[in-house]
This record gives sequence, structure tokens and C-alpha cells, in this order.
Amino acid sequence: MAKSSPEHSQGSLWELAWIFLKLGATSFGGPAAHISMMEEEFVHRRQWVSRPDFLELLALSNLIPGPNSTELAIHIGYRRGGWKGLGIAGICFILPAFLIVTLIAAFYVHYAKLPQMESFLTGVKAVVLAVILQAASRFLLSLFKIESFCRESLHTLRSRSSLFTLLLVVISAFLHSAGMAEIPLLVAGGILALPLLKTNGRLWDAGGLFWVFFKVGSVLFGSGYVLLSFLKTELIEKRSWLTETQLMDAIAVGQFTPGPVFTTASFIGYLLQGPTGAVIATVGIFLPAFVFVALSIPAYRWMKNSEALKQFLQGVVAVSVGLLFSTLVQLGRDSLTTPLSWGIFLVSLVLLRRRLPSAALILAGGILTLLL
Repeated sequence: MAKSSPEHSQGSLWELAWIFLKLGATSFGGPAAHISMMEEEFVHRRQWVSRPDFLELLALSNLIPGPNSTELAIHIGYRRGGWKGLGIAGICFILPAFLIVTLIAAFYVHYAKLPQMESFLTGVKAVVLAVILQAASRFLLSLFKIESFCRESLHTLRSRSSLFTLLLVVISAFLHSAGMAEIPLLVAGGILALPLLKTNGRLWDAGGLFWVFFKVGSVLFGSGYVLLSFLKTELIEKRSWLTETQLMDAIAVGQFTPGPVFTTASFIGYLLQGPTGAVIATVGIFLPAFVFVALSIPAYRWMKNSEALKQFLQGVVAVSVGLLFSTLVQLGRDSLTTPLSWGIFLVSLVLLRRRLPSAALILAGGILTLLL
């Protein structure tokens, strides 16, 4: 059984810090990969959170602005270690990426180019796809065990709810792949699930630099993948702080380094004001995530006691799983382009089934393609 009450022992907090430092340093591949690795670590291996609870927290993270995977990490930290755990998990997940991106920014400023990472990333992406596929499959199976958060006794009602959930997953994956934004899909999924309630019985100064990134972190829904258009508007069109090339390089660094994609802000902050700017921009863009998660915790408790909101959240959960499958397809089209990448992907699926740690497999895949 998953442990539902926070554990506040010092040993538990040190363990929490270590695990999120490890995840932050090895979770290549963007939010979908981060979520998949957290599911493996906290649901499958350590059983700190049940899979239904994990899916609910994922849905809640999708409904608030900011970096989804970081907010999910903060939620898990709270569940494990209370308010101290909330801060420790979020900071430790962000810290490795911040340090790596800041070092790359220093290299970039000195040499005016990015280090070559293509070979390493070929293997990394192949393993990441296997990790995402495994997690998405487990999420899908879990959905049909918790269809409406309650245990209905009538088989006909259970079948109807299962069919509706499957349709939400498939349709949301298709619409997201076709270019529809995430938040309208999530809200629509929640609203569409509400009618089932009756049937089943059942959300260029330091101040200026901080403000720009605080605003982006406060209003950006979804994931780091949609960060480009926001930063282009704020940093190029409104303020002319960066060139197009610098912005694209910053986005690239956020994509090919482990940890949250939002550490793109660390790179940009370094370009503008050196190490101090990197810290300011990083704090600015991630601070809203901590605030929103803290505010959503009492809201989550309230939702657990409301049958209508439970059903709404169930629809959001289904759409969240659909978005994960959509991301898997998009990443697969871009990444599985050679026999070697396909081979690493298939072997990784087999090894993941044997419970090998995903972080070790990701690094091994990158090193293998780098050597070859």
C-alpha cells in the first residue's frame, strides 16, 4: 500500500532530497519523460504514492500555470515530507539542471557556440521513449481500475465509464497531435466527465529581469515546449534583450539538458547578467510553481470531498494520459529515425520490464551512441 501521510523524519527528508537531485540530473527528454520517471520511482519502486493518487496530482498540475513536471515533484515532496518536503523536492529537482545550464551558458558566452550533443542525445531519446511508453501504458491500465474514484457495483455502469474514459484518452491524444492547446483539452475533458455523475452516483535591471520570468512562470500553462512564443514576445519583441539566434540556442539548451525545460531561463539570465542573472531568472520563473502548488493543496483536499469535482478531475486525468500518448508519438517521429535508435528503444522496453532503473538506462543509451 502507498503511504498517504507525510513523513517528516530527517532521514526521510534527506532521502527525498537525494532522489530528486538524482532525477533532476538524469531526467532527459522533457516533461513527459520526467513524469514517467517519477511514476517509476515513486509509484512502482518505492510505493510512496498510489497510481490513482499520482494521476490525480498529475491532473491537478496540468490545471495550474507553470512547469507541470516540477509542480508534480513539489506535490510529491509535500505528500512525503509536508511543507519541508515541498520545498526540498522542488529545489532539488531544479538545482542540477540550473547548474548544468549555467555552465553551458558560461561556455556559450566564452566560445559563442553550444557544445555538440547530437550523438549522446540519439541514445538518450530512444530510452526516454521507452520510459514514457511504459508509464503511459501503466496509467492507461490504472484508469480502468479507478474509473470514477468510487467502486460501482453495476457492471453496465462500469463498462459505460470505461468506454467514456478510453474515448477521452484517444480523442485528446489525436486533437493534441493535431495542434490543439492543452488547457482547453483538459478543461473540456473535465466538463465532459460531469454528466457521468448522475449515472455513476458521483482544476534590464534585476527587478525587471525577475518580473519578466515571474510573469512567464505565472501565466504559462502546459509545459516548457510552449515556452518559445512567450519568451520571444517578452525578450525580443517588447524589450530587444536577445537576438533570435540567442533565444533559439537558449531553448535548445533547455531541451537537451536533464531536468525542467524551464531552466532555459537560467541560460538567458546568464547571458543578460552573468551568474547573478541566472539565479534571478531561475527564481523568477520557478517561484510561481511553488506558490500555485501550495495554494492548490487545500483545493485538492476540497475536491476529494466533492463528488462533482471528483468526476471533473477524472475527466482531466483521462485527457492527461491522452496528452502523454500524443507527446510519445511526436517524440517518436523525431527520435526513432535509425536502426540503432530503434534497437535501443526496443531493448530498453525489455530492460524496463525487468525493473532496471530508468536513469541508468538513459545515461547508458546516451553513452552507447556517443561511443558508436
